[in-house]
Amino acid sequence: MQIIVNDNPSELGKAAGSMAAQIIRTAVNNNGEAVIILATGTSQFETLLQLTNEDIDWSKVTMFHLDEYIALPKASPASFRRYLDERFIQKVRPLKEIHLIHGETNSVEECMRLNNIIRLTPVDLALVGIGENGHLGFNDPPANFETEEPFIIVELDEKCRQQQLGEGWFKTIGDVPRTAITMSVKQIMKSAAIICSVPESRKAIAVRDCFDNPVSNLFPAGILQLHTNCVCFLDRDSSALLNDDNI
Repeated sequence: MQIIVNDNPSELGKAAGSMAAQIIRTAVNNNGEAVIILATGTSQFETLLQLTNEDIDWSKVTMFHLDEYIALPKASPASFRRYLDERFIQKVRPLKEIHLIHGETNSVEECMRLNNIIRLTPVDLALVGIGENGHLGFNDPPANFETEEPFIIVELDEKCRQQQLGEGWFKTIGDVPRTAITMSVKQIMKSAAIICSVPESRKAIAVRDCFDNPVSNLFPAGILQLHTNCVCFLDRDSSALLNDDNI
């Protein structure tokens, strides 16, 4: 894993989006297609904005979706399907294939449907972030590092739910769903390349815990340390507590 520190979130996002675009173009040139995983949340705003402005043949790109709440309608402002539709899909369509997580259907059957697709699909690039509790996707601590299932059903911990409230996606904590479907840690780590974008001071403790400690499921995103082709983009605020030896 490589860590790159930019001076502000905007520059962080531009750099992450530009690097993602180059990885996608290389995959398309070498293989005739590219497969990507997209995350959501405030950490991805600038990254996706840059990515959608890049020169890419999107008709050769297949997109998977990292996580989604269970039983939350797509019409909700907090829906990750809505987020990706508005901030990515509508801007780059037509894509080759789109595999969104439908959280309003039977969640067990939805995991099975997605698992049957992604097991046959090597992933070129995953865009991810890190939660305030150190989560990767919705794999909250203590995360399941062992499951081989690509998509799993999870219970969201209170710190994760408070983060969703604090970011303004929901009006009250009672509105924040307690369960979600997420891509598992092992499946994320199977991506040929991973770009992790983590802006803002509220993520500084999580960044320190994940990257200054040995890999542990108590700090789920810390497993990115073990990926041989992962770049983590931080800003001055999110990297403020990191040991200088890790920057």
